[in-house]
Amino acid sequence: MKNAILEALEQSGTLSTGQIILNLGVAVIIGFCIYISYYISHLGTVYSKKFNVSLVMLTILTAMVMTVIGNNVALSLGMVGALSIVRFRTAIKDSRDTAYIFWTIIVGICCGVSDYLVAGIGSAIVFVIMLVLGLIKNDERILLVVKGPRNDDLKIEGIIFEYYHHKANLKVKNTTTDSVEYIYELSKRTYNKQLKRKDSITDALYKVKDLDYVNIVVQNDEISG
Repeated sequence: MKNAILEALEQSGTLSTGQIILNLGVAVIIGFCIYISYYISHLGTVYSKKFNVSLVMLTILTAMVMTVIGNNVALSLGMVGALSIVRFRTAIKDSRDTAYIFWTIIVGICCGVSDYLVAGIGSAIVFVIMLVLGLIKNDERILLVVKGPRNDDLKIEGIIFEYYHHKANLKVKNTTTDSVEYIYELSKRTYNKQLKRKDSITDALYKVKDLDYVNIVVQNDEISG
C-alpha cells in the first residue's frame, strides 16, 4: 500500500514529479516577469495590485491545467466542458489588460507542455514591447461646458469661435425656452494656446450677462477605480 501511494505521488500521467515541479517553477518565474511588466507599464494610470497578482496566478493555473491534460484528448475535452460553465464578469478597465491575460494563458500553456524556449523567448519579446508601448498615453481632451441665456447664444458661440476658431468641436447643444448649454471638445494643445492671451476663455465668457456657469473638464480614456 505504501509503495502504491509513493508511486502515485511520483507519477502524474507521463510526467515525473521533477518535471511537474520544473513546469510550475518556470511558470512562476515568467509569471513574475509579467507582474513586473504590468507594474511598469500601468504605473500612474489604472494600476491594480489585485489584477496584477491574478496574472501570476493565472499563469501558474494554466500551466497546471496543461500538465494535467498532457496528450489526453478525452481529458482535454472534459476540461473544456468544465471551464465553459464558468462565466467571468470582471470589467476590463484598460484594453492592454486583455493582452496581459492572453500573455499569461499562452505562457501557462507553453510551460504546461514543457516548451520553455517558446515561453522564454516570446515573453522576452513581449516584455520589451509592452515596456516601450506602455509609455504611450492617451491624449487628454478638454471639454468646455457653458450654460447661459438662450438669447445670448450667438454671443457665446462668437466668443468661443474667436478663441479657438474651427478647432473647437461642438459636441452637444442643449436648449430650453430660457437657456442654452454647449459642450465643446478641445485638444489639450488647442486649449493651452488660449492661456497666452490676456483674458482667459472663462473671463471672456463671464462677460456675457446672466451666464450660469463655465466648466472645464479634462477627459481621457483611462478609467480609474
